[in-house]
Amino acid sequence: MCLPEVYLNAPALHVSPLVWAITLIVMVAVLLADLFIIGRRPHEPSIKESTIWVSIYVGLALLFGLGLWLTSGGVFAGEFYAGWLTEYSLSVDNLFVFVIIMTRFVVPRHLQQEVLLVGIILALVMRGAFIAAGSALISQFSWVFYIFGAFLVYTAINFARQGEPSEEEFKENIVIRWVRRAVPFSRDFDGAKITTRDSMGKRLFTPMLVVMIAIGTTDLIFALDSIPAIFGVTKEPYLVFTANVFALMGLRQLYFLLGGLLDRLVYLNIGLAVVLAFIGVKLVLEALADNNLPFLNGGEHISWAPHIPIWLSLSVILGTLLIATVASLAKSARDKRKERELTSVGS
Repeated sequence: MCLPEVYLNAPALHVSPLVWAITLIVMVAVLLADLFIIGRRPHEPSIKESTIWVSIYVGLALLFGLGLWLTSGGVFAGEFYAGWLTEYSLSVDNLFVFVIIMTRFVVPRHLQQEVLLVGIILALVMRGAFIAAGSALISQFSWVFYIFGAFLVYTAINFARQGEPSEEEFKENIVIRWVRRAVPFSRDFDGAKITTRDSMGKRLFTPMLVVMIAIGTTDLIFALDSIPAIFGVTKEPYLVFTANVFALMGLRQLYFLLGGLLDRLVYLNIGLAVVLAFIGVKLVLEALADNNLPFLNGGEHISWAPHIPIWLSLSVILGTLLIATVASLAKSARDKRKERELTSVGS
């Protein structure tokens, strides 16, 4: 037996090749339209523009889940919503690092949209490969749940201890360092171009290439957390993929919408730590329920390991993120009030 018994007994989500093809075509069309809009008029989007686009993408995700509810039932819809919320919240955490990268490489604000969009496209491609690999592993080896679960708990502990990264803590990864050494670069940006020519006519790469590589490879590292996390919510490759797509599609607009608000989400890392730890424990319990490791309980299933239903998973994820957000904003408001009081006393 490869998957936990509860999943073997549960109905599978049957997705035809035609539905997969339509999903991929729509995704590519949206990305091309987005790229066309940015290429036609590079600019820093306003709060109003960002709010409209984020609302559209969130609305599309909610409608997609509703469509799943009507066509495939509440269980699969709940799995999609739980997976989408998990990926979306982890994507918000990624924005902290994106801000650091943009600041570190001094990317002009009107060019940041294109950098983010290219980074998101790279992330979708890389996550697609991760999802395919994860699905293959899970379908063959149930003990992978132990590894995924332990890794998520370990990641949760790091989230809780380290908090959000700062610019001083950010270190360029090995890919960025190698590109810097191996490729000739200009000192300045040339619009959104990846290459330019110097005064002698020599072709050079612009810093835009390094920034795009930094965004793409950073998201690949984040996928090491997010992909196991969503597999802890649903084992359906189609739901895993679409949840990732909807979480990433509106990330560019969310970056500009949140802006300075990111600094106020002081408890987001704690909330994410709780979510990841919960999903990690859930995965381990599922692995125990279908245990076949010979050195554990004689290779027999562990009957006391409970199955956590999707409604409970969705409630814990949504509730934790809501509490973390409200608590963060409340603390930021208190800190600002204290700062104003100290300023008034000092004056």
